[in-house]
Amino acid sequence: MKKKVSIIGGGTAGLFLASFLDADKFDITIYDQKASAGRKFLVAGDGGFNLTHAEQMDSFKSRYTPAKFLDKVLAHFSNQDLRNHLSALGIPTFIGSSGKVFPEKGIKPIKVLKTIESHLINKGVKFEFNKRFVGWDADESILFSDGQAISSTYVIFALGGASWKVTGADGLWYNVFQNRGIKLKPFTASNCAFKVDWSSAFLEKHEGKPLKNISITIDNSTQVGEAVITKFGLEGNAIYGLSPTIQKHLSSAEETLVYIDFKPMLTLNKIIDKLQKSSLNTSRALSESLKISKAALFLLKENMTKEAFLDVQCLAQKIKQFPLIIQEAAPIDEAISTGGGLSLDAVNTDFELRQIRGQFCIGEMLAWDAPTGGYLIQACASMGFYLASHLNENYSFN
Repeated sequence: MKKKVSIIGGGTAGLFLASFLDADKFDITIYDQKASAGRKFLVAGDGGFNLTHAEQMDSFKSRYTPAKFLDKVLAHFSNQDLRNHLSALGIPTFIGSSGKVFPEKGIKPIKVLKTIESHLINKGVKFEFNKRFVGWDADESILFSDGQAISSTYVIFALGGASWKVTGADGLWYNVFQNRGIKLKPFTASNCAFKVDWSSAFLEKHEGKPLKNISITIDNSTQVGEAVITKFGLEGNAIYGLSPTIQKHLSSAEETLVYIDFKPMLTLNKIIDKLQKSSLNTSRALSESLKISKAALFLLKENMTKEAFLDVQCLAQKIKQFPLIIQEAAPIDEAISTGGGLSLDAVNTDFELRQIRGQFCIGEMLAWDAPTGGYLIQACASMGFYLASHLNENYSFN
């Protein structure tokens, strides 16, 4: 007789878990509080639907916080494994110039989602929508807001984080788990904009402009990429990946410093050499010899004395290490993802809740973090594969 598996949450982690569960062993149902599955999965496609990243696995694993938490699951289901799986479903992928992996041209996010759903339906997976989890009864059955109670051999929570409430990732489950006495960490905005007190003169000229090919550093963490200047502050992949470290600083201080390198591909000595050899005035040398953007040039002038700006050594130092005060993060619901959630101590190495045997938690609801660029989807898919493999081996308890 098949064992009943209830997956609470129809996002990336839940969908991939169901994809790899053995339908000959399990009667599988996915429950979601919205009217359809994968809503945040679709939102991930708004800025370019990167499914994973093609970098080597050693460096790939280093993108996650805390370190090593996901090493095991990524070893079981790598970025190449994800590409192979999608290809087998009829979703071929390609590697972009940045290393990000996308569906082949012409394949929209909705087609990827519908292909995965069709695969699940064909293997007998059932979906039930408008089913919001609200707790447990005395027998550890799952309770929904409509009063229904579900008893299952295995329950897997894949409830997501707390950003993008419109997609169902509203974090309302947090209070339910808290009331049960399960260990949690407060949600924080991640992969989000951070507030900077720009001058009105700077914003008037440069709001909406990108700072391209830069790196931003805080402590020992550095992110290379692009950041966009907004009225609120700064957003983009050059700062998103630093969210865990920035938030750690902001949790104990009203503001923190990051440092921008406007020319990460050039050494300090190379910049000094170019400036010294240029016959142009300083501003033109920065623009023409070093290709410093107008926005970066404005920031340098605005934050340096005239004497320092004209001093090659001082100017080069500031180009390589421009201090920027970060005041706060954007609100959680404006973030791409969230840090915090279910403490990693609340589950064992197979993602089983220590307090409720036979019930598991995977995906973004756990307190791990990663930058955008395919790392979030990959981690959720890898956790789904790992737990499915674990359950497929006839995991049981007495």
